[in-house]
Amino acid sequence: MSRRRRVAIAATAVALILLGVFVGLTPGDQTSHGPPAGAFGWLRPGPPPADWNVARITGGATLSYPPGWRPLKTDPGTATAALLRDGDGIVGYLNATPRQGQETLENWGSFRPDHNRDEGDRSVHLIASSTGLPFRGGHGSCVIDDYTTSKATYREIACLASTAGSSAVVVAAAPTSRWHQQAATLRRAVSAFAP
Repeated sequence: MSRRRRVAIAATAVALILLGVFVGLTPGDQTSHGPPAGAFGWLRPGPPPADWNVARITGGATLSYPPGWRPLKTDPGTATAALLRDGDGIVGYLNATPRQGQETLENWGSFRPDHNRDEGDRSVHLIASSTGLPFRGGHGSCVIDDYTTSKATYREIACLASTAGSSAVVVAAAPTSRWHQQAATLRRAVSAFAP
């Protein structure tokens, strides 16, 4: 094989590798199976910290939330907790709801953003999605997206998680202006969620 041909093959191989890395790092619908990676590399199922509160919803799923967060009354059979600040309203938000409609682990990446639009949210932007993620006692599919309501622009982690006997949705959100302050707590709550 000529030197020129070896160089061309090597250059093509490097270009394909770089293309694979570039495609893997672009935002958008990132679907994967197996251990968490990329946008969901932080998801490590485990019990909540000892001082966190735990709320149980219809179907048995549990939502954990830290001290200082207040439980809020919402729909029957669900659990909601929020971190509230005078003048700022909601600084952090957690919710668990039993699976209610046409959502599945397979369609979650499109179902959740469409659901937000149906709820009247604007400028819904999918950042990442993944399937086959581990949860305490089960597995699930998650999205990270941004959306704008009449009050603020939010970023959320929203997951549909299932066990052999039930499925439930967990949502962890904060205003985008507060995301960096709340992200670690929200991720911890999702990691502690038990469907």
